[in-house]
Amino acid sequence: MRDYFHHLADCLTAGLHGGEAYTAVLSSEDSDFVRFNHNEIRQAGHVTQHELAVDLICGRRHAGGSVSISGDAETDPARLATLVAELRDRYGTLPEDPYLLYSTAVHSTERRGENRLPDGKAAVAEIQQVGRGRDLVGIYAAGGVHRGFANSLGQRNWFSTYSFNFDWSFYHAADKAVKTAYAGFDWDSRAFARKVSWAGEQLDALRQPAQTIRPGRYRVYLSPVALHDLVNLLSSEAFGLKAHRTKRTPLLQMIEGGVRLHPALSLLENTRDGVAPNFQEAGFLRPDQVPLIAAGRYADCLVSPRSAQEYGVSTNGASAQETPESMEVAAGPLPADEALRRLDTGVYVSNLWYLNYSDRNACRTTGMTRFATFWVQHGQVQGPLNVMRFDETLYRALGENLVALTAERELILDPDTYYGRSVRSGRVPGALIEDFTFTL
Repeated sequence: MRDYFHHLADCLTAGLHGGEAYTAVLSSEDSDFVRFNHNEIRQAGHVTQHELAVDLICGRRHAGGSVSISGDAETDPARLATLVAELRDRYGTLPEDPYLLYSTAVHSTERRGENRLPDGKAAVAEIQQVGRGRDLVGIYAAGGVHRGFANSLGQRNWFSTYSFNFDWSFYHAADKAVKTAYAGFDWDSRAFARKVSWAGEQLDALRQPAQTIRPGRYRVYLSPVALHDLVNLLSSEAFGLKAHRTKRTPLLQMIEGGVRLHPALSLLENTRDGVAPNFQEAGFLRPDQVPLIAAGRYADCLVSPRSAQEYGVSTNGASAQETPESMEVAAGPLPADEALRRLDTGVYVSNLWYLNYSDRNACRTTGMTRFATFWVQHGQVQGPLNVMRFDETLYRALGENLVALTAERELILDPDTYYGRSVRSGRVPGALIEDFTFTL
C-alpha cells in the first residue's frame, strides 16, 4: 500500500495547476474483528479500508476533502482527479486563511512496525477457553494500521503498526460486571492468564451482597484503567497551546498560579513508544517525546501548526486537536501486587465513567464508579459497592493526596473503531490516593 500511495501522490502532483500545492494523508487498516456474547462468537469479519484526505492549497486559500480508494490503479486516479476539481472550485470561493501553515521543509520518513500478531484462530480459541462457564462479552480487534503523508514538494512519510486489543467483560447481573482489556503487539498467554485470574477473583467478589457507603472522603486505589480515565479527561483540553492562550485549560492555576501536582507525577506525549504516527496531517514531524508535566510541574504544550501560526511560536508536530495521542504516565515505586495491602481499608476502583468537569478553573472533576468497585478492609476485598459519584479536584487527588503510583504500568489502546481503529494509546500505572471525595 505504501508504494501505491506514493503512486497516487504522484498523480496528484501531476494534476496541479500553476500556483497550487497540496497535502495528502492516507488512513488505512487491515483488521480482524470478533464479537463475543455469552462466550459465543456472534460476529466475525475482516475489514480492509483506505481513505485519502487531500487539502488543495493556492496561496492562503485552501479546501479539503477525502475519498475512499480501492487499490484499483484504473479507477482511483480518476476519482482523485474529480475530488481535486471539486476542491479547486471550492477554494476559489473561500477567504484567505490567516493561520494556514504546512511543512515546506521536506523531511521524508518511514517507520514500519513488525507484525508479531497471534494467529486469529488461536487467540479466539484461548479466549473461549477462559470464558467457559462465564458470560464473557467483548470484542477482539487485531491487525495493521497504516498512515501516510505526501505533499506536492515531494515529502513522503509512512507509518505502520500491528496491534491487538481484546476489550472484554465477565458479566454477573444487573449493573455488576468485571471489565478489563488485554492489548499489545505480542500475545503472551501467561500475561493474559494473569488478567483472567484477577478478573475471575473480582467476579467471585461481585457475587457478595452489594454495599453502600456514606458520602465522604476515603482512601482509594485507582486501577491503571481508572487513572487513565481521569488523565484522558484532563488531556482533552489541558495541554494544547490554544487552550492555554484562551485560558480554557483546566490547568490554569498550575500555569499562572504556581500550583503543583505531586513530585512523583510526570506525564508525557511518548510518540516513540505509542501506536500513533510520528508525523501529523500538515507534514510536520513529531519529536519522540514531549514532556507535559515533569515532577509535578507544568512543562510544555502541544502546539499545532495553526496555533503556531496564530501565536507566533514553533509547532512541535501536534495534531489540530492538540491532544496527546500516545500518553504516558511515569511509574512509581509501589508493586502492583501490594496495592490492596497498602490500601488497607478503602475503595478499589476499576473503572470510571460519565467524567466531566464540575469546576474547570479549579481542575475539579466529577464522574461515577463503574463495573467492579469494591470495599476493601485490612487489605482484603469484602464485596462490591453500589455505584457512587465522586467530585474531586485533581490538584488534591494527583497532588498532595497522591500516596504512590505502581511500578507496573498497563498499555491501554483506545478501543474506538467507529470510523476505523484508533491510534490513541496510554501507558499508565495504578494510583493510591488519600481522602478521595465521594458525594453520593
